[in-house]
Amino acid sequence: MLILQDIAYAHPNKELLFNHINLFVGPSQKLSLIGANGAGKSTILKLIAGALTPTSGQIRYDALPYYVPQHFGQYDSLTVADALNVARKYAALQSILKGTGTEPDFTTLDDDWTIEERCQQALEEWKLGNISLSHQMSNLSGGQKTKVFLAGITIHRPELILMDEPSNHLDEPSRTKLYELIEGFKHAALMVSHDRALLDLTNSTAELTRKGITLYGGNYSFFAEQKQVEQAALAQDIHSQERALKQAKTQAREAMERQQKRDARGRGQQEKSGVARIMLKTLKDQAEQSTARTQSAHAEKTNQISQNLRELRDNRDAMDQLQIRFDAVKLPAGKVVFEAEALNFAYDNNNLWHENLHFKINGGERIAIKGANGSGKTTLVQLMLGKINPTAGILKRAVNLPVYIDQDYAMIDERLTVYEQAQQHNQTGLEEHTVRTRLHQCLFDHEAWDKPCSALSGGERMRLALCCLTLEQQAPDLIILDEPTNNLDMAATAILTAAITNYDGTLLVISHDRHFLEEISIKREITLG
Repeated sequence: MLILQDIAYAHPNKELLFNHINLFVGPSQKLSLIGANGAGKSTILKLIAGALTPTSGQIRYDALPYYVPQHFGQYDSLTVADALNVARKYAALQSILKGTGTEPDFTTLDDDWTIEERCQQALEEWKLGNISLSHQMSNLSGGQKTKVFLAGITIHRPELILMDEPSNHLDEPSRTKLYELIEGFKHAALMVSHDRALLDLTNSTAELTRKGITLYGGNYSFFAEQKQVEQAALAQDIHSQERALKQAKTQAREAMERQQKRDARGRGQQEKSGVARIMLKTLKDQAEQSTARTQSAHAEKTNQISQNLRELRDNRDAMDQLQIRFDAVKLPAGKVVFEAEALNFAYDNNNLWHENLHFKINGGERIAIKGANGSGKTTLVQLMLGKINPTAGILKRAVNLPVYIDQDYAMIDERLTVYEQAQQHNQTGLEEHTVRTRLHQCLFDHEAWDKPCSALSGGERMRLALCCLTLEQQAPDLIILDEPTNNLDMAATAILTAAITNYDGTLLVISHDRHFLEEISIKREITLG
């Protein structure tokens, strides 16, 4: 059982990240924590794991949680045994087996004579049998580091696990094993992820927003359906308030016109009746005060409706505001853009692929490049882009404007501001107001134009990259996406999906995200092995 009670957290610079966070996770509950990038999801996991201390509030649990982190830099100086928190027991066992064990070693081991064997078995289950407990974490790939921490679940048998984007670096077989682990786990789990398949294995969904945490009693698909209902109701409310605002402004204008006509008639009648000048001034002041009261009353009503409308619009889904459209691609659909004949590439005279590759890709096709980690997916992309040359066979290319977008959106120059980055791609000399309009359509308002690209989140980098492509002189005839959803939250992934769906050129995608591949209508696969 896990309880978060009135938790607040402020960054070291005193900037408040969130406040009044309350959450309960039951003994066998599987809960996904979702929200926009930067909302504080990973921070909440770190607070529960004890890696950070809350500014205020209480965290209580029945059993110590086991934490699977997203970022591994802080573990690179450690051994696998250190990362798995078994280093002291492992060292004690080695001393005892060598005959140099002391009484403290026996106390540390606590009769756990199978600790090394259990660790090795757990690592082998995740295809890490060639990695020892003394292996340095810095020598492992991202996927291997993730699997080390996942192996720790079998080793420690925790009653509460915390998982931060656990499927990010995993290939298809490893993801499948992760899903099986979660399905079979009998205790409590709290996870942060953008992986729809993983999120649908939970029985509750908690959404973190600026207002706090809202709990939904179902998996992500259930949450998505509920949000659609909420957004539809919100759209109706916005439409109603827009009509009310328009009506209020009309009423205010008509009331002022009637008031001014009454005042004018009154002044004319008073002057004709010979009212004294001092009395005329008094009556004029009274009329002006009446007009001011009328203005104030209508202004208060109009301002209140405007405020309501602003708050409603702030709650709109980003998808309802986004406008990303690619121009039509000039490369004819159906034209052969890639043709591989007996293609291979060798590292140290060893061919990367057991069998030479033979394939043909036509213009307008949507293809997933699939394979386990280390199967050569990135190498194939480099061959297609002409960055490297094959060591065997032929690869014919007929692509004029290819664009490669990796998971970090490295096409974004971190030395520039958002506006400067957009102007870098303004090849046709669009006027400044047009560039700013495009940025606004991609959800970058005027306050974001001078923001340094180095400060952008994953979702913001993705939106800016897509915006830049719409500013190019011509739409790319090939887009290659390399794990594009790894650093995106669910809302950003939906934005990318919508943009790519509207693209009519050739699309090649490296991704283990099944739902994303389905959403962007991938039609066939090239599988490497």
